[in-house]
Amino acid sequence: MTDRTITRLWQELRELTPARIGTGRVGTSVSTADSLAFGVDHARARDAVHLPFDTQHLADVLAERGQHALIVRSAASDRREYLLRPDLGRHLDDAGRQYLESKARSCDVVFVIADGLSALATEHALPLLDVLRPRLAGLAVGPTVLATQARVALGDEVGHLLQAKLVVVLIGERPGLSSPDSMAAYLTYGPRVGRTDAERNCVSNIRPAGLGYASAAATLGYLITQSLARGISGIALKDDSDAPPGLPGA
Repeated sequence: MTDRTITRLWQELRELTPARIGTGRVGTSVSTADSLAFGVDHARARDAVHLPFDTQHLADVLAERGQHALIVRSAASDRREYLLRPDLGRHLDDAGRQYLESKARSCDVVFVIADGLSALATEHALPLLDVLRPRLAGLAVGPTVLATQARVALGDEVGHLLQAKLVVVLIGERPGLSSPDSMAAYLTYGPRVGRTDAERNCVSNIRPAGLGYASAAATLGYLITQSLARGISGIALKDDSDAPPGLPGA
């Protein structure tokens, strides 16, 4: 196999993925182009972690759509404390707790849009919900909660205070060098403080360059309806939506 053929094959593979494969080199070092590209992607990932979440703008957009939003924050006072104290990001501050208690009304599902480790990823929340909501016809959907300095477990307290049977947290994932805007959806039945990760279902890498909105909505729609019908989530609930007839869970 000639060097030209090898180069062409690597180029074809690189066009199929943003992962760093078949990178060039000069002697024993990477090429200047690849080194610069790495620096740019690293900077984008770092920026995504520190980018502030503009909850008011998102609340205004939801209001224009006739959807009510509740804005809260975690017990972490700022981004630095949030990064150093993950435990604080799992609980509401006192003001947020009192605010949600005053808005409590029983519902089937509540959606929480949270910054997590990438506020940039929250731009995928509304396009996903636009595709997902038609699949939830007949369910009582509570107000959308917008949370800053939030970890996944914050949704447990939010769902409990709003008396929701199920909470879905749409949150920015840890940025990667090729995915600073990746969003995940965590689904928990019977939300309350103290729930473990084993009691959640996760659909990750939601973004146009990853798991598309339509595919993510199909999976989430199935998990939400099954969770509410069976009263379970986490390791007890599997995505059997594509299971052939006759197999367990079909």
